[in-house]
Amino acid sequence: MRRILLASTAASVLLLAACGTADTPTTPTASGGAPVAVKLQLQWFYQAQFAGYIAAVDQGFYREQGLDVQLLEGGVDIVPQTVLAQGKADYAVAWVPKALASREQGANITDVGQFFARSGTYQVAWKDSGITKAADFKGKKVGNWGFGNEFELFAGMTKAGLDPGKDVTLVQQQFDMQALLKKEIDVAQAMSYNEYAQLLEATNPATGKLYTPADFTVIDWKTEGTAMLQDAVWANTDKLNDPAYQQQTVKFLLGTLKGWAYCRDNAEACRDLVVAKGSKLGKSHQLWQMNEVNKLVWPAPAGAGTIDEAAWKQTVDLSLTTKNQTGDTVLTKQPEGLAYTNDYLRQAIDQAKAAGIDVNGTSFQPATVTLNAGGS
Repeated sequence: MRRILLASTAASVLLLAACGTADTPTTPTASGGAPVAVKLQLQWFYQAQFAGYIAAVDQGFYREQGLDVQLLEGGVDIVPQTVLAQGKADYAVAWVPKALASREQGANITDVGQFFARSGTYQVAWKDSGITKAADFKGKKVGNWGFGNEFELFAGMTKAGLDPGKDVTLVQQQFDMQALLKKEIDVAQAMSYNEYAQLLEATNPATGKLYTPADFTVIDWKTEGTAMLQDAVWANTDKLNDPAYQQQTVKFLLGTLKGWAYCRDNAEACRDLVVAKGSKLGKSHQLWQMNEVNKLVWPAPAGAGTIDEAAWKQTVDLSLTTKNQTGDTVLTKQPEGLAYTNDYLRQAIDQAKAAGIDVNGTSFQPATVTLNAGGS
């Protein structure tokens, strides 16, 4: 999900303007010859957020396409789109508004696969706080992670008529929910698939039992109308002029489609793959995460990974109009050049359909996951 602070975006991404590109890849083949080495930069540590890519490696879906894909784990100080623009990866997973901010500063990258069709960002408050909507944040201590994860929060406050720089106290939140649990802040940022679960894995000292959803109020930016597109696969725009890279991109997206379809149909198996990959989060937490992530991908009426023009426009419009605490917007102008394309994804979808892969997930039904204390 992560990470580039709006207040420091310009400083952190100006480096991108001078970034080069990686060497032109050898055309991959599904049979014969050595597989082509491909690097995918993830945007956070291994967890079920990236299960589709992990499964595509483990199940050999990329290898079937003649690709030897190496997953590069993310972290606090890693900006995936920067890694891609510098030629240190062939593709990257990044949230759309963060990547668009980087593009405006010179990163020549293109969204070629929007696998998270929906936002998973919440703000969460205690039920007894009386906070039920963004307008209620006025005068409150509002936690957020920064690093570009706060854009939807600021958009929600802007829509509610609040000035993030004057009407609330912004608090830099750690990547957990301790500040809310200790009531050091009034409302906290959370992903549906991660930090929200951390609340439900915590023990209520008054009862000795785990907290339940009834203890909290969730402000969902999808409901508030200020959701932005999140996890997408980004490619190097310059290299998309090369037929070999075009072909590689189709093959990479096809393997990725198969990976996400596998995790839709085999959530527990993908949970186990993520845990085996070294995630520090427990098994029940990862199963919750896998279930919630599947909700962001499926169902996919136009095919998983397809970039929806209306959702793209909403993301861009909000990026142009939402102001942060200093009055700056995410973007200062409409994205220029090839900001996104469905061309390669459509080819991958056609090939997946021909191979009998369900790319729509129309019958997908999320499971009911029981969380254990601490997510174990």
